Amino acid sequence: MSAVPEQALAPQSIAPMLHLGHEPNATTTDFSPRCSLIERMPKWLICIPLACQWAWLSLRYRSTTLPSAANPCLTAGGLVGEGKLEYFQGMGARARAATATFCAISTERPAEALVLQRRMLAAGLNFPLIAKPDLGLCGFGVQRVDDMEALLRYLAAFPRNETVVLQEYLADEGEAGIFYARDPVSNQARLLGVALRYYPRVIGDGVRCIGTLIDADPRARRSRGGAQHAAALDLQRVPANGECVRLATIGSTRVGGLYRDGAAYVSPQLTAAVDAIARDMPAFYCGRFDVRFSDGNALRNGHGFTIIEINGAGSEAIHAWDPGIGVWRAFQIIFAKQRTLFAIGDALRKTGVKPIALRTLAMLYRRQQRLIAAYPPSN
Repeated sequence: MSAVPEQALAPQSIAPMLHLGHEPNATTTDFSPRCSLIERMPKWLICIPLACQWAWLSLRYRSTTLPSAANPCLTAGGLVGEGKLEYFQGMGARARAATATFCAISTERPAEALVLQRRMLAAGLNFPLIAKPDLGLCGFGVQRVDDMEALLRYLAAFPRNETVVLQEYLADEGEAGIFYARDPVSNQARLLGVALRYYPRVIGDGVRCIGTLIDADPRARRSRGGAQHAAALDLQRVPANGECVRLATIGSTRVGGLYRDGAAYVSPQLTAAVDAIARDMPAFYCGRFDVRFSDGNALRNGHGFTIIEINGAGSEAIHAWDPGIGVWRAFQIIFAKQRTLFAIGDALRKTGVKPIALRTLAMLYRRQQRLIAAYPPSN
């Protein structure tokens, strides 16, 4: 297991967070320890109304798997079972220029340091970097690795005959998920939402140790994620008053991250910039671009961001998880996303694109879940 050092996770100032909130004059109070009702609900309970709507849409459009046609060049349209490299490898020059540097590593054979060094050099990668599964979700198996020894440990713990993506580590504090959709009939594009992602953290008070601060925070407690998440932190250390201690490399809510509705950042400029990137990919009509950025105003103006990951039809409208959004509004957002998926799939089906079979979809899902359970822990 490779665990990221505490010093790599613990910036000594909260100042970089000040301009990243969901309102133009945001403050660090935007990182709420409170978990929304929908975050606290068991997954099976959340799935009931979504499954009901999916069943109704399936009857209306005469296909249970219609959203798998929404992005014809991706496995299952990006609904489940597709690899991250499927998005990257089909990019044109414009989209590639906006994407973080990466390379692919096969785990077919045991990793050798010299071979890895050559691959990294050819791709323009240096340590630290991010190692993650080609096939994954919700940050499972994602680690920051700071040296060759840590990378070799990570690859040794990874399932055999699979693919790992090595990607440049971006130090920008801001991360956003930009949900994009384009109507295949009118060819008009729009942003369905922007989610701002905050990493799990605690703020020191000069008195309590990190472990106590985590235990006192209902959101931070999620960073104690069991076997599938581990970070090297000195839990007995007492952070200085106001010191921000980052608890994880990833910002998923499963480890205590926070999603905020970034509607204030949706603009014609950002829409045009994301649309230009999406059109520089093969037949990409719906999905979420996860980006890193350092300046919120630049993001709103459509520049200054770098793509770290793309998700297709299966991507969540994660801005619905903002604790400031009520549960009814959250479901409205998710319901709207499902309606959009079916409408896009229907339009493309009329052009000859065929949805995948339900049995195939189930097989892809089972394989994905089996691999996630076998990945090294995130950090």
